[in-house]
Amino acid sequence: MRRVVVLGSTGSVGTSTLDVIRTLSDRYRVVGLAAQSSADKIAAQAKLHGVATVALEDEAAGDRVRALVPGATVLSGPGSALELVRRVDADVVVQATVGAAALATTFAAIEKGVLVALANKEGLVMAGSLLLAAAKRHGATVVPVDSEHSAIFQCLRTGGAGEVERIILTASGGAFRDRPLSDLPNVSPAESLKHPTWTMGPRITVDSATMMNKALEIGEAVALFGLPPERIRVVIHPQSIVHSMVEFRDGSVVAQMSRPDMRLPILFALAYPDRPLYEAVRFDIRDFAKLTFADPDPARYPAIELGYRAARAGGTAGAAMNAADEVAVGDFLAGRIPFPEITRRVAAALGRELSRPDPRREPSLEDILDADRRARLEVASC
Repeated sequence: MRRVVVLGSTGSVGTSTLDVIRTLSDRYRVVGLAAQSSADKIAAQAKLHGVATVALEDEAAGDRVRALVPGATVLSGPGSALELVRRVDADVVVQATVGAAALATTFAAIEKGVLVALANKEGLVMAGSLLLAAAKRHGATVVPVDSEHSAIFQCLRTGGAGEVERIILTASGGAFRDRPLSDLPNVSPAESLKHPTWTMGPRITVDSATMMNKALEIGEAVALFGLPPERIRVVIHPQSIVHSMVEFRDGSVVAQMSRPDMRLPILFALAYPDRPLYEAVRFDIRDFAKLTFADPDPARYPAIELGYRAARAGGTAGAAMNAADEVAVGDFLAGRIPFPEITRRVAAALGRELSRPDPRREPSLEDILDADRRARLEVASC
């Protein structure tokens, strides 16, 4: 039985992870949960799964969970998730925390030499080479949970890395795929959160609408699979059935297909390298008589080119792009800026980072964190 720690357990990926584990309770046992401040939700999760150790970054939320789950060890305050990872013995750590804040706990999980089911793309965009080098040193296995990169990871099992011609990342196009461009300055945060096929957290849903998620995924694919950005193609696939594809040098294309349900890539990562029987999500190709693909419109999705630009530059560019997006998305959701301003602010922050007189091509972790802080301050001061 695999012991599992779930970081970000109250978010969409975290709750889906716990749903998978509940269905396959003979194979997995939850030994630790971490969240930011959702006290009631994490308390219910801890009771349902019999979890002994819980971490909340918010002190008041921690106090509430102590009252709700008196038998549990509750860690609270800044750094509590990091303490949880270091303290609790586990076979798998599911990293479902959103944003750059997850970087420290991802490193900590890797340093324990466990299987890391990585749903946080930001860490790979910011510090992919450092994370993967650490995994190699400590004997950790990193398996992506992002549906696109899980698909690529699975497709690559059919051929060697040297046989790959290119990777094809599919994208739904987000909430405003079919809206006139003239409408975009006036769309509301509530509208942006109505994703046509997936149910996700606020930031990733907005990122799907701007396609900044695909910009980040280009960098993620470069880090994970070692291909240069010019061999990564993005296509719009509204049905979200083909999660991504790999084209091999002989012209063969291998695709991974399933219903748009995050439980499948989560299960693949939890069970890797096995594929257990799982009845919860079944797929019948006859249900999908038409699958369509198209190139993204650069006028609608200028964020994609930012992803290529950051991936080509390397160094601290990914950290700056991600940090700027986190802040800009927060401002949009709070009603402080219009929707198109998100990408404009990210472009400005990335441009400033790339124009610095001392660009870091092989940055240290401190260089990366400095770039993250700079971009956040710059966007916040706009």
